Amino acid sequence: MNIEIWYDLVCPWCYLGKRRLESVLVDFAGEVTMTFRAYQLDPAPVPAPLPIKQAMATKVGGPEVAEQMLAHVTAIARGEGLAIDYHRAIAANTFDAHRLVSWAAAQELQLNMIETLQRAHFVEGVDLGSAAELARLAGSIGLDEQAALAYLATPAGTDSVNADLAEARELDITSVPTFVIDRKYVIQGAQEPAALRSALEEIARREAVDAAR
Repeated sequence: MNIEIWYDLVCPWCYLGKRRLESVLVDFAGEVTMTFRAYQLDPAPVPAPLPIKQAMATKVGGPEVAEQMLAHVTAIARGEGLAIDYHRAIAANTFDAHRLVSWAAAQELQLNMIETLQRAHFVEGVDLGSAAELARLAGSIGLDEQAALAYLATPAGTDSVNADLAEARELDITSVPTFVIDRKYVIQGAQEPAALRSALEEIARREAVDAAR
């Protein structure tokens, strides 16, 4: 079973959905591979570092609404053992961060890079729009920091990210996380682990029936 996950690095539901999927796959029968595909919830440029609370308030109708929304997802994440500190989180355009993930994937460190970037955003208040910070984070997982900085200074990886974004449009993906299984089945959202497990087991059953025909 191949699971492609369309996600954005600053999306809390993607952060949560990844954790839930990993928990389900710990004892899931059969061979499963995961491939992460880039998506941008907001492709607009972010000219200067901006606290996520301030950025959210302008989009959802004010500070009180933003606080309620962020508190809700923070509480759900806490229940899954994930920390989110929205007092520190910085809004960022994630295109370059997705390019960095593509670069790390070529060195077989895609998952490590994603985990590091998500922790940096949600817990450490790192600006994922900063090339210097992105390179530093690459160095923290054993990649060459100077090579990462040089890579980010070029358009390298742009085609890979754009291909993921275009494919999302072709598949009519409009929210994330979206899980596409074997290019035949789609699961949307950060489903509860029990529901996610049930869906994957049903897909595996159907695939087994089809293979036996």
